[in-house]
Amino acid sequence: MKHNFKITAILVVMFLITQLIGLVVISGYQHEDNKLPFGMEPPEEVQQLDGVGFLVQIMIAFVFAIFLLFILTKLNAEKFLRLWFFVVTTLAIALTFNIVLVFSGLNVSPGYLSIIALVFALPLATFKIFKRDMLIHNLTELMIYPGIAAVFVPILGILGIIILLLVISLYDIWAVWKSKFMQNMAKYQINKLKFFTGFFVPYAGKKQRLKIKKIKEKYAKKGDKELEKQFKKAKIKVNLAILGGGDVIFPIITAGIFLKVMGLIPALIITLSATLGLLGLFTLARKGKFYPAMPFLTIAMYLGMVVNWLIF
Repeated sequence: MKHNFKITAILVVMFLITQLIGLVVISGYQHEDNKLPFGMEPPEEVQQLDGVGFLVQIMIAFVFAIFLLFILTKLNAEKFLRLWFFVVTTLAIALTFNIVLVFSGLNVSPGYLSIIALVFALPLATFKIFKRDMLIHNLTELMIYPGIAAVFVPILGILGIIILLLVISLYDIWAVWKSKFMQNMAKYQINKLKFFTGFFVPYAGKKQRLKIKKIKEKYAKKGDKELEKQFKKAKIKVNLAILGGGDVIFPIITAGIFLKVMGLIPALIITLSATLGLLGLFTLARKGKFYPAMPFLTIAMYLGMVVNWLIF
């Protein structure tokens, strides 16, 4: 197992909760009266297609975004990247909050609801991007990916997502095992940008926890400054359990498309299959090694699709 049972459970549970929130948000925006705010609602003629025609455009946009991100990292454009992620994070959280406000039954026009959602989203995005708080970081992750997924579900169909999952999985294999791009990007985000686009859980091993305990027992009475000094001096190694944002959002989009086309139960089967695929990956993975999650999630979701077609 790549991480201990507790950390693995935390990551899998956060993944599952995000998937379920995503289905709630997507189902809310599937009602005719609930349009995506901030000008993100796709044209009606786009929503009536199966999405295959827009798959190439999505892939081109994805490649362009990766290329732009690569160039900006080489240019050390940290301020611009933080601003970019701040805007995306704010809008994504606001999209999720907006549908929550709709479900709350607040007697306010849609335009004002979106403004209220934006007001809620701004401080959360600020803390996430410009502050280093693990609780706020992971809580906002629960809201970001459902909002982003709600934008893509209306413009994709089942065939489109099948192809997209395959392409993303192949890219993930190349980026993790061949080029090491994913590892380098994760390090860049954590060390330079001071945030990470995905779930992020630092934890100490058994020996390190024992060392921390001894330092606390010895220096606790001397104050926080002395404790901090001793921790730095001890150079305690902290392990990182991470799950990239792409590994979270694509299962939400897939389940959302099945929700749109086939209904709630087929969507939940996709969610369950993706969760089991992630759990299988964490169980089989070895410590100290990096693995592309998307191939495992894609295979699991393909199996979920087969189950859906056999039953429904």
